Amino acid sequence: MNLESEFARHRGELVAHCYRMLGSLHDAEDVVQETYLRAWKGFADFERRSSVRTWLYRIATRLSLNALRHSSRRLVPSALGAPGTDPNALAPPELATAWLEPFPDHLLGPDPAQVVGTRQSLRLALVAALQHLPPRQRAVLIFREVLAWPAAEVAELFGTTPAAVNSSLQRARAELARVAPAEDRLSEPDAPARRALLDQYARAFEHADLAALEGLLTRDVRWEMPPRPTWFHGREDVLRLLAAKLVPGGGMRTTVATSANGQPAFAVYTRGKDGGFHARYLQVLTLAEEGVSAVLAFHRPDLFPSFGLPVDRAA
Repeated sequence: MNLESEFARHRGELVAHCYRMLGSLHDAEDVVQETYLRAWKGFADFERRSSVRTWLYRIATRLSLNALRHSSRRLVPSALGAPGTDPNALAPPELATAWLEPFPDHLLGPDPAQVVGTRQSLRLALVAALQHLPPRQRAVLIFREVLAWPAAEVAELFGTTPAAVNSSLQRARAELARVAPAEDRLSEPDAPARRALLDQYARAFEHADLAALEGLLTRDVRWEMPPRPTWFHGREDVLRLLAAKLVPGGGMRTTVATSANGQPAFAVYTRGKDGGFHARYLQVLTLAEEGVSAVLAFHRPDLFPSFGLPVDRAA
């Protein structure tokens, strides 16, 4: 295998690794691009004391830590304070805030075994929780828990001892247990029930059918809408939000199923005055056996191309 093919083979997992570190797809792709530039320039000095894959991970991690010196945490609205209750009093979008971004699953590549193993470690609840850890602690946990690197190998990367690595890992685990959302521990419905739930949700949302949505949302559902910091918790308040913001009736919006962070997602398009449909937001759903337990709606039409989706669709 030539060097170019070797580099290309690891691109998807490297982007996923940097995304876990940074919480931003765009930042992760920039770091991986810089990783490859440095690897090409430095390959003559690469002594093959490790695999090319390990070498690339070392470069990407150092670059990610450098990036985190300037901004170490990506946020979700629920990390900022208590939920809102009035859908007519939404805070304005905070465009200067570093918000968490979704990860398109198609970037993981065609290998089913790798995709299944990687998706679980990309779930939004976990990536959001990782943002609470200091950068080096975050990296240690990812290497030890997600990538299963030996402590000695992680210690070599950071210029420390295996004992120090294990101590850092224990602190990271404790903090993660403290901040990890309860929904991440919920069991999902089986495949047939999952398909039925998603079909019913898409149909109900497209038609603004609040009665149907009431039966699909869990009692403690959470609804977040970055870049707006206001978020809602509980079926009653979420339904009040949807009643206030969804134009009633069919034909006003359409959804396209996709997948982000190993979770089901829908790209939502709304009808414009020109009669066409235009990108509005990307919903990433968390499912429980009882129904939809969380919706993180990224109001970022610029994210659609990363998911292979057009910004505009014909009526």
